[in-house]
Amino acid sequence: MDSPQSHGTFSDEFKRETWKHTLLFSFQSLGVIYGQISTAPLYVLGTIPANDLKSDETVYELFSFIFWTMTIISLLKYAFIVLKADDDGEGGTFALYSLLCRHAKVGLLPIDTSANEVMQYEVRSSFKVNVKSRAWRTIAKHKSSHYFILFLALFGSCMTIGEGVLTPALSVLSASSGIQRSLSYMSHKYFSSQRKQESISNTLERYVPVPTACAILVCLFMLQHYGTHKIGFMFAPIIIIWLLFIGGVGIYNIFYWNKQIIHAILPVYLYRFVRNTDIGSWRSLGSIILCVAGSEAIFADLGHFSKKSIKIAFVCLIYPVLILCYAGQAAYMSKNLHVEDFNNLTESVPRSIRHFFSLLSLFASVVGSQATITASFSIINQCLALNCFPRAKVIHTSDKIHGQVYIPDVNWLLMILSLTVTIGFHDIVRIGNATGLAVISGMLITTCLMSLVIALYWEKNFFLSSCFLIFFGFVETMYLSACMLNFHKGAWYLVVLLALSLTLMLAWHYGTVKKYEYDLQNKVSTEWLTELGPGLGVSRIPGIGFIYTDIVTGIPAFFSHFIANLPAFHQVLIFVSFKSLAEPHVPPSRRYLIGRVGPKDYRIYRCIVRHGYCDHIRDTDDFEEKIIRSIGEFISMEESDFESLTSPEGRMVVVGKPLPGHNALIPLDDTDSTVGSASLANNDSQISPLDKIGVPVKKKVRFMLPQNCPQMRVSVRDELQELIDARESGTAYFLGQSHLIVREGSNFLKRFLIKTYIFCDKNCRQPPVALNIPHAALVEVGMVYTI
Repeated sequence: MDSPQSHGTFSDEFKRETWKHTLLFSFQSLGVIYGQISTAPLYVLGTIPANDLKSDETVYELFSFIFWTMTIISLLKYAFIVLKADDDGEGGTFALYSLLCRHAKVGLLPIDTSANEVMQYEVRSSFKVNVKSRAWRTIAKHKSSHYFILFLALFGSCMTIGEGVLTPALSVLSASSGIQRSLSYMSHKYFSSQRKQESISNTLERYVPVPTACAILVCLFMLQHYGTHKIGFMFAPIIIIWLLFIGGVGIYNIFYWNKQIIHAILPVYLYRFVRNTDIGSWRSLGSIILCVAGSEAIFADLGHFSKKSIKIAFVCLIYPVLILCYAGQAAYMSKNLHVEDFNNLTESVPRSIRHFFSLLSLFASVVGSQATITASFSIINQCLALNCFPRAKVIHTSDKIHGQVYIPDVNWLLMILSLTVTIGFHDIVRIGNATGLAVISGMLITTCLMSLVIALYWEKNFFLSSCFLIFFGFVETMYLSACMLNFHKGAWYLVVLLALSLTLMLAWHYGTVKKYEYDLQNKVSTEWLTELGPGLGVSRIPGIGFIYTDIVTGIPAFFSHFIANLPAFHQVLIFVSFKSLAEPHVPPSRRYLIGRVGPKDYRIYRCIVRHGYCDHIRDTDDFEEKIIRSIGEFISMEESDFESLTSPEGRMVVVGKPLPGHNALIPLDDTDSTVGSASLANNDSQISPLDKIGVPVKKKVRFMLPQNCPQMRVSVRDELQELIDARESGTAYFLGQSHLIVREGSNFLKRFLIKTYIFCDKNCRQPPVALNIPHAALVEVGMVYTI
């Protein structure tokens, strides 16, 4: 769980950003965000079949498309418009979806209607819908539009993941092919026989690019655990050198080969291309769209840096340098159509520095893959919080910037898929076709969601929203049609990858929704639990029992099932629920809702932990201490009646702000010495059962009451002391182990989704791992869910 300081650092650092921070973030962003778009010249024109480049006029027209595509999509759409639609500093398709969930009410996760007031959250934004527009009323009325918007968000996320698989393979294989060509040139110096030269060149072409690319890809993915901060500092100097190099080569080629290439930026060349186009030339646009590959990462990786730093780096360095690079390459191509591999970037580099360029491109291609890998981590982290992806371990690599995450399971999966693409296709043209389809599909999804944000969140008129959708949608649909012409030449792989990932996400979301609905329908009233007593054969045992449940009112069915079979529960019960909100961050001061279940003397509490889709709260060892401390604060401030909410079970208090003058419970941190590797165990004031069986443990933080606190009432002190005594006696954790069964007579689609959910649930990380619950204190209660 992040501390209050960490959240404040995140907010303040971005809201009061100095020029020093801006320049630092701009420097780091070069190695993380802009690697892909900076290395795109390696394969943009190189993936166009040479037969389609018939004349210098065609080269002029294609460069004109590159210039205007980068200007319209990368510069205008992303740098100046889409970046403004951040969700409290977070970007990506799910950031847009979360804005719509809050302000257009399109969220699909069912909510316990009896607990609406309990789950209310004071949004920090001042946004309010004063006059509900026709679009707002239409979307709120039709449930099908909610499913469609969720589908768009998941589809866009799958495209980002697809780029995370394809881009590393494409960029690294392009660079390793350059190494192979350099080795071929070197071999020509030592062998004069034409036959020998061709034999060596064929051998190098067969055995160098793919093995080299695979080795580099393995090294790249093994570096990911160092985190964005370290990777940014490692990779940024490489990108700066790369940009200066290709920019300088571009200027040289413009003046040496063809100064007239600058005239190609005139829109008239776009008209000429469209007027004279055929299927072959139109197909080449599927490669041209790769010049903006990485633009989506500018928005998706927004949580790693700030908007100002990202915009400055792109406008002042990335955009002008890339335009010069493409112009220089086009100038060379227009005068060298007879040269073999004339459309490869390596050929446009002067021979005297070509070997250095090949080595530099190899390092730059590794950096170029980083943007999509980082974006994949960010997107999947958001999907996890919104129950749209199977459970996975998320490691936050920065204490200050919440968006910097590393997901080991996803990292190794991306590596395996990238290696599969590299070995299976071993051809940059086919990989480029699939990558182009992924790039343009993700951009089109962003355009659709962004048009809804303009209308519903920014409250602009329908005409402005429609203009945004029509203008950018038309440009991107044009490129999409070109990419579909290459479906049989590699783009089909993306469709297969999309089908697998989208099915996985939809099945997990569907299974989560159905399971939650079952829990709501089968929960037991709180009166059932509070009416149980010694006269009914139910006893209270020393210690604290944590019951983890998804519902925020009532008693979960699995716990009533446990009591019915084993009539005993702990002297202190705490029902804990985690609720993800459609917001990136919830400050610790507003995170905990604490209330009672039943009368005071029953010592049964409910704790609702509200968190954003970028918060990490379950993967820390001190989570139990946080809950105990929050319960103590609730007991002390219960009678004060400030910041309380009304629930069907009574009043709940927002806990998290420090109490004026004193603390309810004082932690004794000097007992934190480590005895073993287990995360939690009984206190060292008594012999732990774990110690008796020889299991190494880590001693827990103990609590004590403040010594001098005359304003604390006797009843409050007694209840706090009982809480401390229960903690000393030990802790048990109750989890429901669900076993889903598909109802007889269900249709094929429902059976398929539930079966897929069951398979993922059994093979992904289990809740005890995600919650850091020690197995010795875990009690799992099995329940059969008939869906």
